[in-house]
Amino acid sequence: MTYSNEVNNMCVVAKGPHHGPAPIPEEGKWIQAKEIKDISGYTHGVGWCAPQQGACKLSLNIKEGIIEECLVETIGCTGMTHSAAMASEILPGKTILEALNTDLVCDAINTAMRELFLQVVYGRTQSAFSEDGLVIGAGLEDLGKGLRSQTGTLYGTRSKGTRYLELTEGYITKMFLDEDSQVCGYEYVHLGKMMEAIKGGMDANEAVKKFTGRYGRTTAEQGVVKTIDPRKE
Repeated sequence: MTYSNEVNNMCVVAKGPHHGPAPIPEEGKWIQAKEIKDISGYTHGVGWCAPQQGACKLSLNIKEGIIEECLVETIGCTGMTHSAAMASEILPGKTILEALNTDLVCDAINTAMRELFLQVVYGRTQSAFSEDGLVIGAGLEDLGKGLRSQTGTLYGTRSKGTRYLELTEGYITKMFLDEDSQVCGYEYVHLGKMMEAIKGGMDANEAVKKFTGRYGRTTAEQGVVKTIDPRKE
């Protein structure tokens, strides 16, 4: 350690009480985090790329500073999807500091890692007050049945109005309009459940019917005047 002449010529002033860092909540405990291994928690980060044409939601389950589980969800950019495939292989086993300084190729994934890092080191995790945190595999629970990301794809124009394309329930096949031409309901196919049934041996046409559902007012008796295919009409 090299000191300047000015510092060398200074007298010593004794340091007062040293209390260490403020404790943060981690998996049901209050922890004074001094090293990477002191960090545990399950949390999420959302990032975006420089041109803001795509976004990433990154979820990590961290135990004693090590990433044990990751979930990478992307939207809006085909290249980002392939970067996410690489990130899911790279991240597990790294410390959160290594991950913060790992080139995950895509700006959006890197930004999500940065935002997530800030949350976890400040004790702002989803599992902050959960004793022993969340088990490895909790990331899959975020996806629900069928293991598909929760996405919404909606399109609208001033002249033609809104089009529902995909909602939480699944792929939208029909929109129902009332006498004022306003949306009053929709029909959807739950793609995750449908694909699981097909892989289990069910006929594809039967699976489509079985996992087709409706929401809102969907019949003439309920005031439906017109039914449209949102992708064609």
